Amino acid sequence: AVAVPAGSLKRFLQSNHIAWATGSYIPLRAGQTFRDCRDCPEMVVIPAGSFDMGSPEGEKGREDDEGPVHTVTFSQPFALAKYEITFFQWDACVRTGGCSHWPDDEDWSRGNRPVINVSWNDAQEYVRWLSKETGKDYRLPSEAEWEYAARAGTTTARFWKGGVLVRYNCEYANVPIWCRGYANNAPVGRFAANPFGLHDILGNVTEWTADCWNDSYIGAPKDGSAWTDGDCEKRVFRGGIILGGFGDLRAADRSSTYSWDNGIRLGLRPARTL
Repeated sequence: AVAVPAGSLKRFLQSNHIAWATGSYIPLRAGQTFRDCRDCPEMVVIPAGSFDMGSPEGEKGREDDEGPVHTVTFSQPFALAKYEITFFQWDACVRTGGCSHWPDDEDWSRGNRPVINVSWNDAQEYVRWLSKETGKDYRLPSEAEWEYAARAGTTTARFWKGGVLVRYNCEYANVPIWCRGYANNAPVGRFAANPFGLHDILGNVTEWTADCWNDSYIGAPKDGSAWTDGDCEKRVFRGGIILGGFGDLRAADRSSTYSWDNGIRLGLRPARTL
């Protein structure tokens, strides 16, 4: 048992990542959503567990940098943003001085569309701002966390069933080459979520991770942490992209670019330590 002064109970619960509600406390559980501040992203609790990271050699569209397949185990749950960070959320960071970059929306409009044209360095400013605003540990997800969350317990190339059938691609992902949908970044939440409750994890904008680039998984961490060795001038980004092909629309697909690159395809989805 832990003795806590009555007047400090709420602070104690919050500091230990326990939600406070109507005089009682609710432990965070897998699938639960929460928000730490008005302008903060809505977060989803991702359960602890294990998965096989990477793609098997027979997977269509596979690249050599997606192997060897290896088991990664998460001993603790973590949280990941339910949606990609929007221009609305990014602009709040700029207004308060937390972010120095005002990204171009390419005339696609701002608001509830996912922010684009942000570099890895810009994304780091954003998660540092979230951490300062909330007192919680916000960060970019590791590459392993991202793939684990994108797969959401599935082992196929995409979390949905139906393979390349157009009706499935258009239900779960914004892919203009097949869908009569958005020829640019779609407003977040317009497409169905994966089994963990994450929207647009494949097929909208790509998302920065914390990891340095390595051209294979030989020597990769097996505990789900970010890989901080390798070519750290380049950082890994994940997620199928509206400007890419079907081979990019896979949970194992991975790419990299320089940390200062702020191209049209680049956005982010923060993680939070629990």
